[in-house]
Amino acid sequence: MVSSQGISGATRFSRLQCRLRDYCILTKPEVNLLILMTTSAGFYLGSAGPFRAGRFLGTLLGTLLVASGTATLNQLMERRYDAQMRRTAQRPLPSGRLSSKEALGLGLLLSLTGGAYLAVAVNGFAAGLAMATLASYLLVYTPLKRKTPLCTLLGAIPGAMPTLIGWAGASGRIDRNAWFLFAVLFLWQFPHFLAIALMYREDYSRAGFRMLPGFDHDGRFTRAEILAFTVILVLVTGLRVAGPGAALSSLVMFVAGGFFLYQTTRLAACNSKSLASRVVHASVFYLPVVLGVLVVSKP
Repeated sequence: MVSSQGISGATRFSRLQCRLRDYCILTKPEVNLLILMTTSAGFYLGSAGPFRAGRFLGTLLGTLLVASGTATLNQLMERRYDAQMRRTAQRPLPSGRLSSKEALGLGLLLSLTGGAYLAVAVNGFAAGLAMATLASYLLVYTPLKRKTPLCTLLGAIPGAMPTLIGWAGASGRIDRNAWFLFAVLFLWQFPHFLAIALMYREDYSRAGFRMLPGFDHDGRFTRAEILAFTVILVLVTGLRVAGPGAALSSLVMFVAGGFFLYQTTRLAACNSKSLASRVVHASVFYLPVVLGVLVVSKP
């Protein structure tokens, strides 16, 4: 026979699990995986001499904390608009499962802890870059999403910053090679996020987010943008490969770039949500391949 105390304890534990899961959702773990990947690439490519595993893990942890805090505060700022979109209405804040006070406390705790940890365990430069990323994302990109389609252009800057944070974590500085890696991620975001904007155009419009130009009713301009940025990205990354195994690296880059271009070309020719989804998936495939080739071909 199960006692009422046992049932009550199980209920409390289940509620705690749900609350912890909602806290995790606030941090956007799927986005953080991308951030950790690009930060890792920046750290490795920016390293000179023996690889410092402790510094590497510290850079990842600090960056993860700041990124999680940024995502939480972003959802706090956009909670009313998220409630108007089908794909975000069930997030913890618009659904009421968590309060604004809880999100504010979690976001500030994660952000400030991450910045302080980077400053103490890694270096002040990496910490400064991380906090600048947080500020530009929350104070520039987030409010501009409801004002101008140029938000994608400006939002691509904090979106590409993890590469510089990783590089600074390894070397305490950034050079032209670091800026090249920044440029790769900067360019990559346009086909990726513009394709997402095409997929959820009605949802964004319902919430007042101006992710696409108002004149582009059939998506033709945006689809041409996606193709143009993909061509530039593939050319830039393809010309960079050098060092040992350059032939194989070039072949891998060529195949990955060809696949990405094939998907964006199909989208450019036809306004289709399913084709936009394939571009998103192709971009998610392409970026790790490019970063892996750059890491493997490091002199």
